[in-house]
Amino acid sequence: MATVTIPAATPSYRDDAMQIFRAFKGIGCDAGTIIDILAHRDATQRSFIVQEYESAYGHELRKRLSSELNGNLKKAVLLWLHEPGERDAFILKKALKGTVKDQRAVTEIICSRSPSQIGQLKRAYFTNVGTNLEDHVEEELSGDHKKLLLAFLMTSRYEGPEYDEVVVEQDAKAMQKACKKFGLSTAKTFIQVFSERSRAHLCAVSDAYNGLSKKTLEKAIRDETHRHFEYALKTILRCAESPPRFYAKALRKAMKGLGTDDTTLTRIVVTRAEIDMYYIKAEYRKKYGKTLNDAVHSDTSGHYRAFLLALLGPNN
Repeated sequence: MATVTIPAATPSYRDDAMQIFRAFKGIGCDAGTIIDILAHRDATQRSFIVQEYESAYGHELRKRLSSELNGNLKKAVLLWLHEPGERDAFILKKALKGTVKDQRAVTEIICSRSPSQIGQLKRAYFTNVGTNLEDHVEEELSGDHKKLLLAFLMTSRYEGPEYDEVVVEQDAKAMQKACKKFGLSTAKTFIQVFSERSRAHLCAVSDAYNGLSKKTLEKAIRDETHRHFEYALKTILRCAESPPRFYAKALRKAMKGLGTDDTTLTRIVVTRAEIDMYYIKAEYRKKYGKTLNDAVHSDTSGHYRAFLLALLGPNN
């Protein structure tokens, strides 16, 4: 459930485009107007505003925003203008680029998406980047982490709630056996099960594993795997169990301690605001005893804070 508040009677796309154009006039940019408009329009409305602006004023709105805004606000607004699949493709392209990869962002985007969202992402990636996402992952990543992401991208998974209890039991026993042996068979078994099974099936496997072993499936993952491969497996499992809970924990980590991981904070707020942010906020308050809005307010400032809070909606 989305948290973005859309006015009951929104202005015309032409009026929105004109207000944005006027916000660029004079010394400095009227960032408040940009936020008031773009943070309160849905993806379709934003797309039409972009088209109307470029038709009326003859230059790209994204480029103008990039030159007028700065810092975290600029990054957040530009990310917000993308459509969902295109946005994920943009994040992945940037995360996979350069010598130092943002493998956490790559893992989060790929492993938290449903099969239908993966399909949308792959199409958007090819259209906007000019290469297959799988090819880019193959070139830039390595080891079991790469094998899992490739398998997850290339395998068609069922999205419904039904599962075969016999196969669930077989998968749980296979993983328990693989963990006892340790080594290559462990990774191979985990990759096969986690890339081929539906979310409902994985939840059932987790329950079955807990009944067979003295430790939970997540504890087994922590003991038998490491680094990016471990995080990818945990992401798949946690998103199978509860995506809002997964994101609430990720947001907490981004804002915990000294300093704020603004890249992660922006990515999660922007990508989930129109999907399940209402439930993420509920999980955050339940688990950490404070509202997500209050946490963001404490860890950010200025127009960047105003923009994120607008996407988060009412403080509840």
